[in-house]
Amino acid sequence: MQGSELLQEGLALMGLGMGFVFVFLTVLVIGVTLMSKLIGRFQPAPVAPAAKRKGRQTAAQAGLDDEVVAVISAAVHRYRAAHRR
Repeated sequence: MQGSELLQEGLALMGLGMGFVFVFLTVLVIGVTLMSKLIGRFQPAPVAPAAKRKGRQTAAQAGLDDEVVAVISAAVHRYRAAHRR
């Protein structure tokens, strides 16, 4: 085989491969879009529950939040101390 024949076969194979990938991705996008529309039609989005007020926290919840903040702060401090350069 000559170099030009190899080049032509390579380009044909490349075009075939790229064409197949393009068709596959097009079908995939169309399929995902149709499924999204079908799901939206038959199962509507859930209604968001009413927002709760933050002012009504009990003392136990406020203490728990303070404890979580303290634990996270200690973990960050320990991580930074261990990874100093």
